Amino acid sequence: MDQMTRMTALRPMAAAIFLALAVPGVAGAQTTKEQEQDARILHLEAELQAMKDLLMAHQVTTAATAAPAQPAAPTPASGPAAPIQATTILPAAAPDSRFSFGGFIKLDAMSTWTGDGEIADATPGRMFYFPGGTPVGGDSHSYNDFHAQFSRVWFGVDRKTEEGDTFKAMVEFDFFGGGNTNVGNEKFSNGYPPTLRHAYVGWNNWLAGQTWTNFMDLGSLPETVDFVGVVDGTVFVRQAQIRYTRGPWSVSLENPQTWYQAGSPAHVNAGSNNVPDVTARWQTRGDWGHFSVAGLVRQLKAGDDTLVGGGVSVAGSFKLGDSDSLQYMVSGGPGIGRYLAFGLGPDAYLDVDGSLEAQDMVAGFAGWRHNFSPKLRSTLAYSTARIDTDAAAIGPAATRNTQSVRANLIYSPFPKLDVGAEISWAERELSNGETGDLKRLHTTVKYTF
Repeated sequence: MDQMTRMTALRPMAAAIFLALAVPGVAGAQTTKEQEQDARILHLEAELQAMKDLLMAHQVTTAATAAPAQPAAPTPASGPAAPIQATTILPAAAPDSRFSFGGFIKLDAMSTWTGDGEIADATPGRMFYFPGGTPVGGDSHSYNDFHAQFSRVWFGVDRKTEEGDTFKAMVEFDFFGGGNTNVGNEKFSNGYPPTLRHAYVGWNNWLAGQTWTNFMDLGSLPETVDFVGVVDGTVFVRQAQIRYTRGPWSVSLENPQTWYQAGSPAHVNAGSNNVPDVTARWQTRGDWGHFSVAGLVRQLKAGDDTLVGGGVSVAGSFKLGDSDSLQYMVSGGPGIGRYLAFGLGPDAYLDVDGSLEAQDMVAGFAGWRHNFSPKLRSTLAYSTARIDTDAAAIGPAATRNTQSVRANLIYSPFPKLDVGAEISWAERELSNGETGDLKRLHTTVKYTF
């Protein structure tokens, strides 16, 4: 019998002795011999005191013979931090997988003035610079818009095996474009569903899923308060693809899609492509900055008509000193339309005889960044796009040229917190020579985590 059991057994034994002694005492109380009663009470008290002493001695012995005390737990200042949770955060993943999470919260507040027409509420042009949305032919208007739709979150997983294989996966969402017409009203809720931006998996040199097109040089984009800012001259596409990268080279097969014009400026989705877009890119980096050149070959298809289109993009950055840098991109070619300026121009159009023709387009931007201090910086940027429109085939109201210029000042009082303001001017010209302009004061508060 162990010591705890012995101690437990002594307690009912003590109660039994008490009862055995108490009952005769009670019976004796019914007699007239009070002296005997007093004697029995004194005897009972002595027995109870003896039993208490026995129990106390037993408890002291038990404590002394117990297992040695464990070392004191380390204090937070001297020992390792306690885990967030006892089990893995990725129960279905490989044991050595690592989880990461991040994103940012971004408030955009804008005052916009248009000289030649109105931008409809809840359209892209009211939330960021959208070259095709600059109105032409109308009265002047002004607007104030506040929103946080470009806030985003991402989740990532990566691991490396003992054999040296590397795996990674990522999914990212923001809250722009997810059916905001029905849900994100500005009457009372301003609720916007999440929208998929990236979803891909990587294995060593391979990538499969949706992310930036391999034709795009993301590192060449200048910092702007606007969502992209230099939209006119930017290659900007996210789409599903399979990519292989080795050293400075990368090639990809990407989702095909043809947008064309048929007798009017409206873009028509053909939806009949049966050959993926093919891209290839070469990039080099150094202390001076970076440089890349990319090529695109694609099928243009509308009905039974099929063409080969594509283009070339040159982009990079160049350090001008300790506080200054230049970023640039120039792209162009026949049938490059949907890859440039948020689909400003079509990939192709139907000629006056009804045959499919590739649309020629060229675009570019240049941005100069200056750091006044570690916390204060500014960017001045110019962007433009030129479309070789055929007014006889698609009408006089098709977009022919766009351009924009912007200057900003961004202050970071604390790491990861940016407060910025940007002024911009933009112009859109139609095939008939008519123009419309847009002026905007854009402010933002952004916290990255």
